[in-house]
Amino acid sequence: MKSPDDAPALLAWYVEAGADEAIGEVPVNRYHKPPRLPESQPAAPQSRSPAAPPHKPKFSAAAGASLSTAEGVEQSAREIAAGAGDLEALRSALSNFDGCALRDTATTLVFADGNPHADVMIIGEAPGADEDRQGRPFVGLAGQLLDRMLGAIDLDRSSVYISNILPWRPPGNRKPTPNEVTICLPFLRRHIQLSDPKILVLVGGTSAQALLGVTQGITRLRGRWHDYPGDAKPIPAMPIFHSAYLLRKPGMKREAWRDLREIRHKLDTLTSQ
Repeated sequence: MKSPDDAPALLAWYVEAGADEAIGEVPVNRYHKPPRLPESQPAAPQSRSPAAPPHKPKFSAAAGASLSTAEGVEQSAREIAAGAGDLEALRSALSNFDGCALRDTATTLVFADGNPHADVMIIGEAPGADEDRQGRPFVGLAGQLLDRMLGAIDLDRSSVYISNILPWRPPGNRKPTPNEVTICLPFLRRHIQLSDPKILVLVGGTSAQALLGVTQGITRLRGRWHDYPGDAKPIPAMPIFHSAYLLRKPGMKREAWRDLREIRHKLDTLTSQ
């Protein structure tokens, strides 16, 4: 830090990177060593007390330390999600769910935006810094590009419903871990079930892989329709490039435009039936 004027920028950088919580009020000198006892004065032997019986903790959804606990967290998520009778109950269930550690590091829950009764449901990866502050998905630069993409096929946030695989921001905008996706997926599946869209648009590889149960990358998945298992019948799902990727690779917008036109055509076909 060159001058005191740099302090706000440095602090903002730390927050953006996910270091948004102080550990203590007093700095710790890691180089300080406690004085050694003189050799002529050995440390007094410590008295031994009876060993306390091992503490057997109750099940905690946030533990996730062993395979059995991880399975328990996933099972708990499925049961809680299945018990939500409507979208408001699902939002409340997610707000109170402590099985994902991201809940403790994020600023707010990012549940959804747009029209919950829309024919098109758009599902991204995870909130970023802007989304974490505002509590709405796709509101940063990538979200602004997504809005323009939707506008190109005569859609907007009043005619689509938008959510994410994860409802909490991973620190530093890192990629979601497989465990985080597994824990949050039951809530998203219930979210889709309650919204009952006619079309799913899966934005980015993480979203497509999680919901379609595949391992291929987005380059191979995009451009063709896939079936997401709905209640009565499969829901057509189109994976597309993430708008954040298109900001970095604007040359790929031509392929993205083809996908958007295919989405418009499918939507027109389904709504006319």
